[in-house]
Amino acid sequence: MSNTPEGRPQARNVVLVHGGFVDGSGWKGVYDLLRADGYEVRIVQNPTLSLDGDVAATQLVLDTLDGPTVLVGHSYGGAVVTEAGLHDNVTALVYIAAFVPDKGESVNTLIADPPPGAPVPPILPPVAGLLHLDRDKFAASFAADLPTDEAQFLADSQVPWGIGALEGAVSHPAWQNKPSHYMISTGDRMIPPPAQRIMAERAGATIVETDASHAVYVSKPAEVAALIKQAAG
Repeated sequence: MSNTPEGRPQARNVVLVHGGFVDGSGWKGVYDLLRADGYEVRIVQNPTLSLDGDVAATQLVLDTLDGPTVLVGHSYGGAVVTEAGLHDNVTALVYIAAFVPDKGESVNTLIADPPPGAPVPPILPPVAGLLHLDRDKFAASFAADLPTDEAQFLADSQVPWGIGALEGAVSHPAWQNKPSHYMISTGDRMIPPPAQRIMAERAGATIVETDASHAVYVSKPAEVAALIKQAAG
């Protein structure tokens, strides 16, 4: 097993965690690129109903892999990997336009005080404890740099996001003990880029920026894969 310059074992495993309103299929482009480079890749189909449930689903996937693993989260998936990253196999964390909670924080607390003038995500009122984005505003807010038909597909295939997931507080942030990388999406209209930078800097993450929408993991798979490979060593 080879080591990174920092002395960490080089990771050949990658686990990808999606965020709210979507499922794991958006990772296909990143998955294909990493697989072509010889990485063992798994995608978590986290239910996004509760943080605890999503952490458990992620750790079950981590249990199936042997050896050093990079754990990657997009959007709300950042909260999931912050807690699930305590798993012994995880050697690095990668946040893609993601939330990075500290101890006791949830997505709800992180979005409670948006920067002045920041765009407001078009989240509809909850129904039975579940949230959706306004279909007519989905493309502009979530996926402005995707082809129209792809953005429409994401809008029409939304996965309900549970209020319990937003309210789930992190108890032991893995980034306090494990190296992290962060990709800021400068065209993001779901999580304001200044908020992304604040979270990334607080976590001591290695930061890169790219001109993309919140759906950067779909629109810029090569850049996302490159950051993951950097984190892997």
